[in-house]
Amino acid sequence: MSSTTWLRNLPWLTPPGPKSKPRLPDDEYALLPSSYPPRPLSPTFTNDHEYRFRRRRTCSFRPHTLFSRQRLGLRRLLTLAALAFALVVSAILAQGIPPSFNDVRAYEDRLPQHRLPRHVFPPHAHDHHAHASGGSPGTEGQATRYIRFPGYLWGHGLNNVLQEALVLSHLAHASNLSYVFEDYTWSRSPLPWTLYDFALRPTRIPLNAFIAGPTAGGPLSGDVGDDSERLGAPRAVSARYWEEVCGGGKIRVLTSKGAPSDADGDVLLAWWRDMLSGVQEQCIEVDSSEHDLFDRFLFGGPRFLPILDALLASPILTAFSWSPLVHAALLRNAMLLHPSSPPALSTSIQPHLSSQLSLQIPTPSAPAPPLPFLPGLIAIHLRRGDYTRHCPNLALWGADYMGTNQHPSLPDRFAPPVGPPGLAGALHKDWGSESEKAERRAYYMAHCLPDDSEVVRRLREVRAEYRTGAGAGGRELSRVYVLSNDGAWALEGLRGMLEADGWADVLASRDLVLDAEQRYVDVGVDMAIAERAEVFVGNGFSSLSSNVVMLRMARGMPAESNRFL
Repeated sequence: MSSTTWLRNLPWLTPPGPKSKPRLPDDEYALLPSSYPPRPLSPTFTNDHEYRFRRRRTCSFRPHTLFSRQRLGLRRLLTLAALAFALVVSAILAQGIPPSFNDVRAYEDRLPQHRLPRHVFPPHAHDHHAHASGGSPGTEGQATRYIRFPGYLWGHGLNNVLQEALVLSHLAHASNLSYVFEDYTWSRSPLPWTLYDFALRPTRIPLNAFIAGPTAGGPLSGDVGDDSERLGAPRAVSARYWEEVCGGGKIRVLTSKGAPSDADGDVLLAWWRDMLSGVQEQCIEVDSSEHDLFDRFLFGGPRFLPILDALLASPILTAFSWSPLVHAALLRNAMLLHPSSPPALSTSIQPHLSSQLSLQIPTPSAPAPPLPFLPGLIAIHLRRGDYTRHCPNLALWGADYMGTNQHPSLPDRFAPPVGPPGLAGALHKDWGSESEKAERRAYYMAHCLPDDSEVVRRLREVRAEYRTGAGAGGRELSRVYVLSNDGAWALEGLRGMLEADGWADVLASRDLVLDAEQRYVDVGVDMAIAERAEVFVGNGFSSLSSNVVMLRMARGMPAESNRFL
């Protein structure tokens, strides 16, 4: 053995290399992560140390590392959730926070019938106070008696609520009682706003933001021959006033249990008038939890027509007025609505607005004259949105027009293909062959949810018939106003088609300039325009169109000026 070999074999001179740890078998390399290179066959000391270090990090189980990764993932999820929430909230707030309408509530509180003395007399002492002071506002020498309907309709559109309120206030007026009007209520949440279509919406809006006629506490200015008017029929009061006067006293509660529900409208009115005539208490409340006094089936069919005839002669309709807020919107958009003579529209609206804002009570001497119309304007109501589902259902149910829209004086009749005698309601869905069902459905859709070409054709027909009819008086219909809940972009195609068909000007609801409060009563603005249009083309199945037709009839507009799709 050479000296060199002997020295190399000494243990303290042997470097800690491959001989300090046996080489791994070949099959164990398959267990290494693919991102790491295989261990060299003859690594140096440094490479071997690095390899062992990496292998420990890869193959060993360390709980704190796993938990750290879980915390990091949870943090990311929370961050993303917070970001998404912030984006949704920003999108909602970008559409604006609804107004409080405190100015309108102050307007209601200043109505003359709400001017209480500093000490509010309870109901049992109110009779003595009324005689001592000459009577409370709206009466002559007798205590005012109030009637409230706490089961009023809520959570629905304005026009479903309005048609019920008009009939209930008419019942109160005919019974010489003060009607208690309520806020328009979308939700009974205690919060001031609710979320609807990714936007904040007021849970309650004071009724006088929409209307200002007798139903909302306005003056009764009907025919002087009306007995209840000569007796000093009391004006309506707000629910807040009711709570002050009747909240702590004795309230007589009547129930709708046992009352007729499927009779004609005049029978229902007479029954309730007889019931109320026997009540002497000052504060009356009607519990309608058993069934509504006047339900949607009444308004949706011919049983409503006897009530309509009574309403058309009642101060509830002859003195009906839109709110100062709505009238202000009409003034603001006079240039759009009456481009040939904006001052004419302003002059016709200004007296209504001034008297409302000053809270003056005009002395009635004659029925209210017809409101000046917007010459040359035809207003058309195109309901979209939920009607894409509703209209096909109407065809299945075999539904007819709303009650008002079936009035015999109106020129248009709804006459779909019908089945055998006695066939009604849901049975229609099973009647007829497939082609007959398709024909019936097409008829309904053309009158309920027409496409753009059908709208253009219908307006062309109405324009031609009006030109040759007795109501035109030599005037030409040249402008169109579209009442619609559809988006502005969706109406652009229709606008172009109407202009191509010879209409000089086409406006839509979205074209109006409205302030923050008026945006939440825009349906009232639309209806006020339709009420004044020279011709109105409505949707016979809609409560909005039904109410517009009723208001136009009450104003003395020619029957032939009310048409349907």
